[in-house]
Amino acid sequence: MTLNEYPDAEMLAINLANVLAGKLTATLMHEDRATLVVPGGTTPGPIFDALCDADLDWSRVNVMLSDERWVPEDDPRSNTALVRRRLLTGRAAAATFLPFYAGGDDPEDVLSEVEAMILPHLPISVALLGMGVDMHTASLFPRGDNLRLALDPAAPILVSMRAQGLDCTRVSLSARVLRDALNLHLVITGAEKRAALDRATRLPPQEAPVAAILDEAEVHWAE
Repeated sequence: MTLNEYPDAEMLAINLANVLAGKLTATLMHEDRATLVVPGGTTPGPIFDALCDADLDWSRVNVMLSDERWVPEDDPRSNTALVRRRLLTGRAAAATFLPFYAGGDDPEDVLSEVEAMILPHLPISVALLGMGVDMHTASLFPRGDNLRLALDPAAPILVSMRAQGLDCTRVSLSARVLRDALNLHLVITGAEKRAALDRATRLPPQEAPVAAILDEAEVHWAE
């Protein structure tokens, strides 16, 4: 794990957006297309604001979420709505978005179809992940019903996840797919999350799921 510290959240957002844009540009120099994975939540919003106007060939970039709530896009809980509003705008409006939500009550009924759409765009070129104070990343939650499957070295591309306290079913890229990203970045802000990250380095992934990806990650933190 490499840790990058920034003087404030604004500097983090600007610098990290430049890092992500640089990695995408480098990928497009030797590949026809690049795949960018991004998180939901509140932390990445300012990063998206800076990244969306990066000067690169967005028409050759696929964008997908690290995880999603199993709700329609017009639901206020949808991560897709955030990505469309703050990332897929400006120059980045030319990117291709790969959604997880495919309708229906249970994601298990359609996940194989969504995986078939994603598979041609793997491995991930550039991944940006977040982390909660409970040490979850994507929707890999410490007490999630499918956490064992999500952490398995032979896990599928996508795993459904339900856990006490969640407002709805989630769908998440598995730890295997996240670890296989060619460039993997984790962004956190605040002292509480920094302390959680320190704890995660001493715990197994079953207790701190973010630990499953830390060996491959470059961490970006600001108070």
